[in-house]
Amino acid sequence: MKRILLFVIAVLVLAPPASADVIKLTVDDMIHPISDEFIGRALDLAAQHHSDAVLMELRTPGGLEQSMRSIVQRILRSPVPVIVYVAPSGSRAASAGFFILEAADVAAMAPGTNTGAAHPVSFGGEKMDDIMKAKVENDAAAFMRTIAEGRGRNVQVAESAVRQSKSFTEQEALAQKLIDVVAPDIPSLLRALEGRAVRRFNGTTTTLHVVGKPVVTYDMSLKEALLSKIMDPNVAFILFALGAFALWAEFNHPGAVVPGVVGLISILLAVFALNLLPVRYAAVALLLAAFALFALEAKFATHGILGVGGIISMIIGALFLVDGPIPEMRVHLLTALSVSVPLGVIAIFLMGLVLRARKNRIVTGTEGMIGEIGIARTQLGPEGKVFVHGEIWDAIASSPVTEGARVRVAAVNGLHLMVEPA
Repeated sequence: MKRILLFVIAVLVLAPPASADVIKLTVDDMIHPISDEFIGRALDLAAQHHSDAVLMELRTPGGLEQSMRSIVQRILRSPVPVIVYVAPSGSRAASAGFFILEAADVAAMAPGTNTGAAHPVSFGGEKMDDIMKAKVENDAAAFMRTIAEGRGRNVQVAESAVRQSKSFTEQEALAQKLIDVVAPDIPSLLRALEGRAVRRFNGTTTTLHVVGKPVVTYDMSLKEALLSKIMDPNVAFILFALGAFALWAEFNHPGAVVPGVVGLISILLAVFALNLLPVRYAAVALLLAAFALFALEAKFATHGILGVGGIISMIIGALFLVDGPIPEMRVHLLTALSVSVPLGVIAIFLMGLVLRARKNRIVTGTEGMIGEIGIARTQLGPEGKVFVHGEIWDAIASSPVTEGARVRVAAVNGLHLMVEPA
C-alpha cells in the first residue's frame, strides 16, 4: 500500500504541468460599470487558471471616466499579462479606450484602426470654466503620464492625446511608440508576440509564450449581456417612457393587469440602468410632467396646447436625461422624437376616449330608463300605467296626464316610474 501511495505522489510531482491558455474577451461597447465588471471577472479567471495571457479585443468610442479608471487599475494589477488589441479594421479605441489600450502590457492594433482623442469632456458636453477645465485636464494628463511611463511608452505623445485631443492611425501609433504591434488578425498577433519580453507595470519582465496555446473565448453572462444593452441611454429612455405609459394606462383602466406588469418591469429595468449612468433628475421630472400634460389636454381640450407642451417636455427631458461625456452616451434626437411624438398622440387620444365614455349617459339598467319617452296607457292622476321601452310599468305622475299622452321618465323608485308630461 505504501508503495502504491509513493508511486501516485511521484507521478503527481514529476508529471509535466498542464498547458496554460490564452483567455480572449471582446469589449464592443461604451465603457461603463458592466464593462468594468465583465473585464474584472475575465482577469480573475485568468489569474485562477494561471493563463499565459489575456487577450482583449477592444472597440469603443469611450465612456465613463470612473469605469475606465477601474478597468485600468485591474489591468495594472493583473498577475497575467494583458494584451489589448484594437480590431478589426475600421474599429477605434477612443477617449477612455485610449487609456485602456495604453495600460496594457502589450498594445496592438489592426490595420485601418485608430486611437486617441482622449481629452476629458464634461458631462453633457457643457463648457467648463477655465479653472475647472485646467483641473480636469491636468488630472487626466497626469494619469496618462503614469500609465505611459510605467509601460515604457512615449509619454509626451500619449499626453498630447489628452491635452490636444490628438488621434493616431495604427502606423502613427506604432511609429511614435504608443503601441507595440500592428497585426491583421489574432493568429498573426500571437505569432508576433511569441517569445517577446514584456515589461510589467511593477518593473519586472516576463516572456510571452502564446503560440500553440488554446485561445479560450470568455463571453459575458446573460445578466451582463442584458444589462449592457439597457445601459445604452436610448434603450433606457425607451424602457422608461414605455413603462410610464403602460402604468398610466393601467391607472386609467384598473384591472387590465398586463399594462401594469409590463410597465413595472420596464420601469425597474430603466431605473437600474439609469442608476449606473450620470442622470439629470430634472430631466426625469420633465418626463413625468409630460404625462401630466397629456392627461390635462384630454380633460380640458385646450386644442392641442397642453398636448404639444407635453410632447416638447418629453423631448427635452429625453435629450437631457443622461449626462454622458460622449455623444454615444446620450439620448439621440431621433430617438427622442420617435418616442415622444407617437406616445403623446396616443396618450391624448386614449385619455380623450376614457373621459368621453365617462360623460356618456348610462343606457342600461334602471338608470338607463331616466329620460326615456313613453305613452300613458291609463289616465295618471297621479298613479296609472305607462308603456316605456317595450314594457308596461306602474307610474306616478308629477301632474295629471290623460290616457295616450306622452310622458318622460324622471326617476325610478323601486318598481314605479316617476314621470312627467313630455
